[in-house]
Amino acid sequence: MAMTAGSTPRDFFQASAAGAADHELRRKLENASARHLAHFAEVRGEFTPYEDERTAARAIKQEAIGRLDELLIDLTKRLEAHGCKVFFAANAAEAREHIVKLAQTSGAKRIVKGKSMTTEEIGLNPALEAAGMEVLETDLGEYIVQLRREPPSHIITPAIHLSKEDIGNLFREKFGIPYTPEPDELTAEARERLRESFLHADLGITGVNFAIAETGTLVVVENEGNGRMCSTLPDVFVAVMGIEKVIPKLADLPHFLEILGRTATGQKLTTYTNFIQGPRAADDLDGPRDMHVVILDNGRSAMLADPVLREALMCIRCGACLNVCPVYRHIGGHAYRSPYPGPIGSIISPNLVGSAAAHLPFASTLCGACKDVCPVKIDIPRILLHLRWKETSGPTPPEWPAAARRARAGARRFARMARHPRTMRILSRIAAAILKPVAHDGWIRRMPPPFGNWTKLRDFPRPRPRGRRAVKRQDAEG
Repeated sequence: MAMTAGSTPRDFFQASAAGAADHELRRKLENASARHLAHFAEVRGEFTPYEDERTAARAIKQEAIGRLDELLIDLTKRLEAHGCKVFFAANAAEAREHIVKLAQTSGAKRIVKGKSMTTEEIGLNPALEAAGMEVLETDLGEYIVQLRREPPSHIITPAIHLSKEDIGNLFREKFGIPYTPEPDELTAEARERLRESFLHADLGITGVNFAIAETGTLVVVENEGNGRMCSTLPDVFVAVMGIEKVIPKLADLPHFLEILGRTATGQKLTTYTNFIQGPRAADDLDGPRDMHVVILDNGRSAMLADPVLREALMCIRCGACLNVCPVYRHIGGHAYRSPYPGPIGSIISPNLVGSAAAHLPFASTLCGACKDVCPVKIDIPRILLHLRWKETSGPTPPEWPAAARRARAGARRFARMARHPRTMRILSRIAAAILKPVAHDGWIRRMPPPFGNWTKLRDFPRPRPRGRRAVKRQDAEG
C-alpha cells in the first residue's frame, strides 16, 4: 500500500472515500489522537519554557539548513575519523542498492531493523527480501504492521489504526496462542519472540533522529530499547538518515530533546536516547565491528532550493501534525499512499516520490492546527498553498478523476470572477435569493447541482447579500 510510481490521484480519492466511510477506523483514530493530545497538553502545561524551546529549536534548524553543505562535510569527516563508512545516496534506488550490496558482502541473512521512516521511504525491506534475506521490524508497532503485510499508518504510531482486539486476533492467528486483548500480555509475547531475533541477527539497521556535525555523533531516540539492540548486537550496523537530520553542535541537542518527546508521544522525555559514534573499539564490550552511514538526498536538495519549501526540511518527524489534522483523523494514514501521511507528508511526498503525490497538498482544510502544534513552528498551511499554486499553474493532469478536474476548473473560474468585486456582489445577491428557501437556521443541508458533493458530508452556510445596506444590517445584528 505504500506509494509507488503507479499510484494516482484516483487511488487517493478512492482510498480516502473508503477511509471516511469506515466508522470503526475513525473511532480508533479519534480515540488514539485524543489520548495523545491530552498527554501532550499535560506535559506542555507543566513545562514553562516550552515556547522558548520551540523558538530555540527553530533557530537551530534554520541555521543548519542555511549551512547544510558545510555541516554535512564536517559530519562526514568526523564519522570517518571514528571508523564509520559514509555513503551519500542521490536517490532511493542508490540507497537501496548500496545497503543490499553491504548486506550481501557481509554475508547477512538475518536483519533486524529499528524504527525508520527513511527506510520506508526508499522501500528497503522489499529490496532486502528480494535478495533472499530475512528482515524483521523490531519496533512493536512496526512489527505488528509487518505481520499484517501493511505499511505504517502514522509516523510515530505505525499501528494507530488497530485496536488491542485487532492485535489480539492477529497474534492468535500468526502465533497460535490463545486470544487476549491485554496490552501487557501482547507486548510480552512480542518481546519473547523478538529477543531470539536480536541474538541471531547478522546486520542491524536504524534511522537517525539527529546527527551532530561538531562531534560526528548519531542520536537515535526511542522508547522500547530495540534501537539500541539493533545498533549494538549485530556485527554490522547501518544507519540511514536524510541530509536534513544534521545539526551544528552537541549543545543544540537538549533543545530538541525537550520538545520531541512531548510532541511525539506526550512524554517528558523518551526512554532511550542513544549516542552512536562508530564501530566497536578494541576495549569496548559491545557494539558493531563494522558501521555504515547512508546519507540520503532523494529530492531534499530540490526542496532546499525552493525558498518557501525549504522550511519543511526543519521537520523533526514528531508526527504531532497528524494527530491534530482533521483530514488525517477522518481518512487514516493509508489513504495517502505515501510513507509520510498527514500534513507534513502532503508537503514532502511530492518532492520525494514525484508527480504521483502532486495531489496531496490539496488534502488539507488549511485550518492551521498543524502550524500551531509543530514543535519547530513550520508554517505548513503556507507551504501547502505554495505547492497548490505550483501544481495549478499548469494543465490539470489527465489521471485526476473527472469530478476533481471539474472542481479545479470551477476554482479557476471563481478566481477570475473574484477579481471583479462588482460582479461578485451581484452574484452573491442572486445566490442568497435562490438559496434562501432551502436554508434552515442559516445553513443549507443539501445544495443543488453542481455543488451537491459539498453537502454530502457537511452543511453550507447560507450566502447573504453583500450590498452596503446588507452589510450595515448584519453589523447591527451582530
